[in-house]
Amino acid sequence: MAQVLTEGTQPASGSTAKIINVVLWVLQIAAAGMFLMVGFLKLSGDAQLVGLFETIGLGQWFRYLTGTLEVAGAFLLLIPRTSGLGALMLAGVMLGAVVTHVFIVGGSPLPAIILLVATGVVAWGRRQRTMNLFAGLR
Repeated sequence: MAQVLTEGTQPASGSTAKIINVVLWVLQIAAAGMFLMVGFLKLSGDAQLVGLFETIGLGQWFRYLTGTLEVAGAFLLLIPRTSGLGALMLAGVMLGAVVTHVFIVGGSPLPAIILLVATGVVAWGRRQRTMNLFAGLR
């Protein structure tokens, strides 16, 4: 069955794989920088973010949780073995951010959508690493 599915496909050439890898690394580094910056702002008690989380209404513990997830996810993005897992985790955080902007706090969800797309692309591109990571835990 696997042969039938792969017979009609051609493997990516070495140069194409290298280009994809470089693009994924650029996305990972850019996203990690953004998540580190915003995560540290949340953890340090930036007044604007404290007010945002007051508007959300779940309490400041949620700001600390979100900031911690963002900082941890940023570090995971920068470690080759865990980059896919970090991207998957951050995509989930950004999905929550988009929903929160649309239904609770208002404002433009565009930054969260951009980060959701970027982390989604990285999670997809690094899916084999994530599967290998989980297989190694068994």
